[in-house]
Amino acid sequence: MMELKRDETGRVLFTKEMKKEYTILFPMMAPIHFALIQKVFDHYGYKSELLTDTSPEIAQTGLKYIQNDMCYPAILSCGQLIHALQSGKHDLHKVALMITQTGGGCRASNYIMLLRKGLKRAGMDYIPVISLNLSGLEPNPGFHISLPMIRRAVSAVIYGDMLMCLKNQSEPYEVQKGESQRKVETWIERLSKEILEGKGYKSKYLKENLNKIAQDFNQIQRDGKRRVKVGIVGEIYVKYAALGNNNLELFLREQDCEVNLPGLLNFFLFKVDNRIDDCKLYGGHHLKKFVCQKLFDYCSKIQDAFCKAIEENSDFQVPTKYRHVKELVKGINGYGNKMGEGWLLTGEMLELAESGYENIVCTQPFGCLPNHISGKGMIRRVVEIFPKANIVAVDYDAGAPKVNQENRIKLMLSIARENLEKEEASR
Repeated sequence: MMELKRDETGRVLFTKEMKKEYTILFPMMAPIHFALIQKVFDHYGYKSELLTDTSPEIAQTGLKYIQNDMCYPAILSCGQLIHALQSGKHDLHKVALMITQTGGGCRASNYIMLLRKGLKRAGMDYIPVISLNLSGLEPNPGFHISLPMIRRAVSAVIYGDMLMCLKNQSEPYEVQKGESQRKVETWIERLSKEILEGKGYKSKYLKENLNKIAQDFNQIQRDGKRRVKVGIVGEIYVKYAALGNNNLELFLREQDCEVNLPGLLNFFLFKVDNRIDDCKLYGGHHLKKFVCQKLFDYCSKIQDAFCKAIEENSDFQVPTKYRHVKELVKGINGYGNKMGEGWLLTGEMLELAESGYENIVCTQPFGCLPNHISGKGMIRRVVEIFPKANIVAVDYDAGAPKVNQENRIKLMLSIARENLEKEEASR
């Protein structure tokens, strides 16, 4: 067994020796995106495994080892990691865990501390936990984030946004059922190979791939029938993770709806933008501001290429860019509101209502106060601006019955179908 090294606080370090032998486990959130991001870690020599188990025992494991008054995403993400360790599938002396750490005021900054406490309760506090962050928190000798690594991760995010966007717009209408999903799987395999080979992330190749993806999905034969369009917003984990929202996306598809999940890149831009604002308002090292501004400009440029690829190579609807979402929320929710999803959550509701997805499910996880303020708390204001907005806020936690959640959504959908029938009749 490898000798453990600790820092001055007692934290177990992930060492250079561990990089060669240890497998890093990390929890699932957005399946398409994370499958590609995992390949970025693999490219840099890390052995990683994305956890895909969604069994009900995960929530119970989280409740057992994490404070039960903590926010629901913390219970699930930490619970999924501890549940994987207890499954017997891994050598506990050759495994490490990874979890994101925002570094801001959201409780997500403290998930890593909760996870360590949970590991201690479970008798596994010798397992190293790696913090994935851009704030320089908790450095480890065996894990480093470089600018080239960030560029590859951004390419994985934008590819994920593209595949998710086009799949959601084509799947409800496809004549050959399953064609959209098959294309997603084909492109994940192809892009994964490129990422592992160190390709596909430079601007020229990125634009070429985005154009080819749009062209490929545009070849899917669609029936043209009008369907209810539903957008999903909320706390980032519960919005994307099937484990967190009880397979909400699948449920809406079974109700014959077209689903719109705003892209992950807008959230990334939101977080980088916040860092720039912090430097302007409160000061900070000029190098940090310079790097953040360069990263923001680079991501914005990539998003422009993403939108251009859809516009020029398909007849799919082009998603809203970050700049416009920020403009939409001006004077409605302050830019200083940035805990959790902050003003971006309100902005996404406005974005969806403006772009024709006025039927919206606002996913509200237990314990997420910023989400309740910027989500549920802003519904009335959104409806004042877009009277057609049909929004339902749904609470998600370990004790919330799935049938109650689905009944609330069905009520929203019944209103949506009535509105669609009225539109058809007035044509």
